[in-house]
Amino acid sequence: MKLLRALVPALLVLVLLAGPAPATAAVSIGISVGFAPPELPVYEQPPVPGPGYIWMPGYWAYGPGGYYWVPGTWVVPPSVGLYWTPPWWGWNGSAYGFHAGYWGPSVGYYGGINYGFGYFGSGYEGGRWDRGRFFYNREMNNIRDQRITNVYSEPRRRDAADNHVGFNGGVGGMPGEPNDQERAAAAARHRQPTAPQTQHFDTARTNPALLHTTNHGQPPITATNRAGRFNNAGVVTGGRGQSPQRGAQPKAGQPKGKNPG
Repeated sequence: MKLLRALVPALLVLVLLAGPAPATAAVSIGISVGFAPPELPVYEQPPVPGPGYIWMPGYWAYGPGGYYWVPGTWVVPPSVGLYWTPPWWGWNGSAYGFHAGYWGPSVGYYGGINYGFGYFGSGYEGGRWDRGRFFYNREMNNIRDQRITNVYSEPRRRDAADNHVGFNGGVGGMPGEPNDQERAAAAARHRQPTAPQTQHFDTARTNPALLHTTNHGQPPITATNRAGRFNNAGVVTGGRGQSPQRGAQPKAGQPKGKNPG
């Protein structure tokens, strides 16, 4: 422990694992850091690659080299009817602790953090399941695939801080605690990240360009159209695109409707 503190003074290791986790998908579980994660970068959402994909917003994770960006991406849920609860960082009174993401029948608490694209701090407004099919909210998603016909249009319902804060509590963090519905979601049965998500996490963790010490808060890859694919045409590069707090950018010729935020 003395050696660890000497090498990384701000890192405090806490053993919080309650059970087994698949591969290295939960590499950051059980880690607390003595300084806050960076601001969330501004980026565009790549188009939905096909029916059945659900958006997983990007976030800052922490590894041996410090904070690194895990690009947002489209993923297929492990089964019909499940929603993704994003990971989040929260101040626990002495450090910033990491809470891993998971799949469940409803969206749980993710710190009140506005990840955008439907994740505006509480719940999810980007889509919903109906009779075994996932329907996409056109206002929140970049829909270009003509095969995706199960869409609807619903403006943003919740007021949320239009900022880039990536943590809850502490100085400058998002305020708030879980509501009753989010507590119930936390107590419900969860599913761990899928194999493509695990690959995505591992690829981000081993990419030096995604380290905050390298990119200074502007990661060169901000999002991908499929999990784990960092070198294909669906990669979103740079961090100066459409604000995720304002939803997706509609394609040319597509009815724009109301732009949330």
